[in-house]
Amino acid sequence: MNDPMPTQALLTGLQLTDSAFPSGYYTLSHGLEGFQQARAVTPRSLPALLHDLLRHSAGPADATALALAHRAAGAEDWDQVVAVERRLYATKLGREARQAAVRTGRQLLDLAGEVYGTPPIEHYRTLYRAGTVRGCQPVVAGVVHAAAGLTTRQAVTCELFAFAASFVGAALRLRLTDHRRAQVVLHGAAPVIEETVEAALRRELPDLGGCVPVADVMAGRHERAEARLFAS
Repeated sequence: MNDPMPTQALLTGLQLTDSAFPSGYYTLSHGLEGFQQARAVTPRSLPALLHDLLRHSAGPADATALALAHRAAGAEDWDQVVAVERRLYATKLGREARQAAVRTGRQLLDLAGEVYGTPPIEHYRTLYRAGTVRGCQPVVAGVVHAAAGLTTRQAVTCELFAFAASFVGAALRLRLTDHRRAQVVLHGAAPVIEETVEAALRRELPDLGGCVPVADVMAGRHERAEARLFAS
């Protein structure tokens, strides 16, 4: 039986989602610190918050943009890649969310050019240098995964897992969980990740955009906090 994912593509996916990959994810709490500061999350409610953010924030926004950008990059439809990024950036209402997407995206783009250096990545870098794109992380990731040979489903799954792992890592640093419980939370998110992947793959460009008003409020408060451990 043939392996549906070539080993090289699998290794690239694992490398990109590894917590040691210096994409800047370690600086983000994905809104969790804002909830903690407002005392709106507890160790018991942590899994439910992660599931809600996957379903209603990361899924409809970043994961959908990644899927659309991945398909467009694979088809060499760079106008569509640009359209996806512009819409994604416009849907990020909070300053922290916009800055986080661009900062981690630029870091990923710079690293991807050095580590992989494939023609699609170089084409996107040309668009970036020309000011045509901003370098939002989900779109950059879509291009990188497409260039590595991962399918759209595999790419979206990898990135949503990376989101969940980063969220749980932030919970550890915020002392909302311990290392053992963190693994339980991460494993428990697997069915939600699968559900979120399926939904992201079905969306079209007009459907792109998450809606979690409470998270937006928490992010706004977090921007004004006197002391912060994370950038978002």
